[in-house]
Amino acid sequence: MSQPANPVRVFARPRRFRQWFDAGALPASVDDPRSDRIDRLRAVPFIALHLGCLGVWWVGVSPVALGVAAAAYAVRMFALTGFYHRYFAHRTFQASRPVQFVFALLGAASVQRGPLWWAAHHRNHHRHADTGLDPHAPGVHGFLWSHMGWFLTRRAFRTDLERVPDLARFPELRWLDRYDVAVPLALAGLMFVLGAGLARFAPGLQTSGMQMLVWGFFVSTVVLFHATVTINSLAHRWGSRRFATRDDSRNNPVLALVTFGEGWHNNHHFFPGSVRQGFRWWEIDLTWYGLEGMRLLGLIRDLKPIPAWVRERASRS
Repeated sequence: MSQPANPVRVFARPRRFRQWFDAGALPASVDDPRSDRIDRLRAVPFIALHLGCLGVWWVGVSPVALGVAAAAYAVRMFALTGFYHRYFAHRTFQASRPVQFVFALLGAASVQRGPLWWAAHHRNHHRHADTGLDPHAPGVHGFLWSHMGWFLTRRAFRTDLERVPDLARFPELRWLDRYDVAVPLALAGLMFVLGAGLARFAPGLQTSGMQMLVWGFFVSTVVLFHATVTINSLAHRWGSRRFATRDDSRNNPVLALVTFGEGWHNNHHFFPGSVRQGFRWWEIDLTWYGLEGMRLLGLIRDLKPIPAWVRERASRS
């Protein structure tokens, strides 16, 4: 005779699925040793995102789909590097509340969690870079874990609001952080509607709803993710060290191009308080160029420059 189901476990299953859509449903404690293992249930959406890229074999490709995918990559990369990183994590310039929210929204569309989560983890990274307390230190945990394993754990999934009290006072940012899948789902739907609309009203562009969904959302998002997290993995193992920092950060011009300036990582770890990460004139920093343009338009202000003493040190190496 079969045993009755454990009511506690039956109740826990819906709650665990709810955590995909509501980060506020996470348990209050992560003291369980299993919190540092990859959560297989949480890994399902991440795997599905990659599997979605296989759709290119069925939907084909068109110039407009490639263009939209590239634009989605560029806009969201700038939102991550300019705002998630240099604004929310490091506060290297000032922005109005509406501008702050717009770019938090664009960053949330990157499927890299909410702005509070991102900033809290990055501040912790600078505090404990390349030590056992840094969850994505490749020298400690290995390349694959630092690249994409650590954030699939239950412990890393939580947002430590004590690290971001300056940001946690904004209810709209806390909403984006709690319901971090809402914006990506909306973007996926928008891509499908865009492609379907173009198929009907501009059939000469040879696209479709599914094609735009695959290229504009799945492919663009996966490429964006892996480009971004190379700064956790490759930029701490591959490149040159201008400054003798206490971590393993490296300057890498290739990564700087694909991440809009984040590849000047040794510069950044030496002096993270500057809005500009390319310390020499030839160090291309697309994010800084974009932020300067926003400053000229009056959208942001008080950009923190590279101090003279840092410039002097950089010029000697």
